[in-house]
Amino acid sequence: MDIKLYYEEKGKGIPLVLLHGNGDDGSYFKHQVDYFSSKYRVITVDTRGHGKSPRGTAPFTMDQFVEDLKDLLDDLKIKKMILLGFSDGANIAIKFALKYSDMIDVLILNGADLTTKGVKKSVQIPIEIGYRIAKLSSKKSEEAKLKAEMLGLMVNEPNIDYRDLSSIKVPTLVIVGTKDMIKEKHSRLIADSLPNSEFKIIEGPHHIANKNPEEFNNEVEKYLDKNIKK
Repeated sequence: MDIKLYYEEKGKGIPLVLLHGNGDDGSYFKHQVDYFSSKYRVITVDTRGHGKSPRGTAPFTMDQFVEDLKDLLDDLKIKKMILLGFSDGANIAIKFALKYSDMIDVLILNGADLTTKGVKKSVQIPIEIGYRIAKLSSKKSEEAKLKAEMLGLMVNEPNIDYRDLSSIKVPTLVIVGTKDMIKEKHSRLIADSLPNSEFKIIEGPHHIANKNPEEFNNEVEKYLDKNIKK
C-alpha cells in the first residue's frame, strides 16, 4: 500500500465504520460519532485524497478505495464490522460488500447509486460540465487535476450491475432523503435487488445524516438493534 489512511475512532464495542461522500472527510459524521460512540467503536475514515489522507500514487478509483479500506481494517485487526456509507462512501461500501461481505455484520447505504443514471439530471449535468472543464485545465494546474479526479468519480463510477447485489446476503438498510439527489426509484431498485434489505425514506436532502441527524440516527439505531447479535 502506497499510503496510510487517516482515521479517528471513539467508543468501544462492535466497530462501526463510517465512509463519507465525495469531497468530504470523516468530520461529516460528527452527529453520528457523538451519538453512536456510547454503544459502538465508531471509526471515521478519510478516503484517499480526501481530508487528511494523502492522495498517493495508486489509481483514484473506487476499487482502489475498497483495497485501501481493507488494508486499514487489517492493520486495525478488524475482522467484522458494521459498515455505513454515504453517497460515494455508500458506493464504496457496496463494492466492498461485493468482495468482502464476510467482514460485514450489517450494511447501511445512505444515498448510494449504482450508475450515474440513478442521479437526478439537475445534479448530474452540472457535475459532468465541471468535470470536462477541470479535465481541460488539468494539464496546466495541479488543482484542476485534483478537481478532475474528484469529479471523475461521479462521472465515470461506480458502474455496478444491480443483479450482482443478490450476492450480498448481510442485513442492509437503504436510507435516503425525501429531497435526495438520487432518484427514488433508483434507491428502491438497490433495496429490491438486495436479498436481506429494508428501505427507509426520511425528511431531508441528500445529506440527511448531517441535516436531519435525529431521525437518521434513530432509524439506523433501530435497524442495528434488530440485526446485531449482542
